[in-house]
Amino acid sequence: QVQLVESGGGLVQAGGSLRLSCAASGLSFRVYAMGWFRQAPGKERDFVAAINWSGTRTLYADSVKGRFTISRDNAKNTLYLQMNSLKPEDTAIYYCAASGRAGTVVSVNEYDYWGQGTQVTVSS
Repeated sequence: QVQLVESGGGLVQAGGSLRLSCAASGLSFRVYAMGWFRQAPGKERDFVAAINWSGTRTLYADSVKGRFTISRDNAKNTLYLQMNSLKPEDTAIYYCAASGRAGTVVSVNEYDYWGQGTQVTVSS
């Protein structure tokens, strides 16, 4: 079956960095668009970043643009999110997701598979 397993979350001070990974199995990773979303307590799941199947196109939420970088290694079936200059408002559970749609996919509803999430906590 399809599995997306996130790792790399943790507790970091404001201004610090974390690198999230998402290991995919059970699907043809290289043909799927991928994305990162986050959900803070009591809030909806929000789009963070997306990347197309080949890694040539990326898209970011305005709140993370210039600080976060999404990338993928199709040979390793792995998606990444490099997070720099972290802020307390970045605190959330971060989820990776896979979509069979073309291009960069923003909508939660257009993703087919989801990971279990990894907690990111940024202290002030």
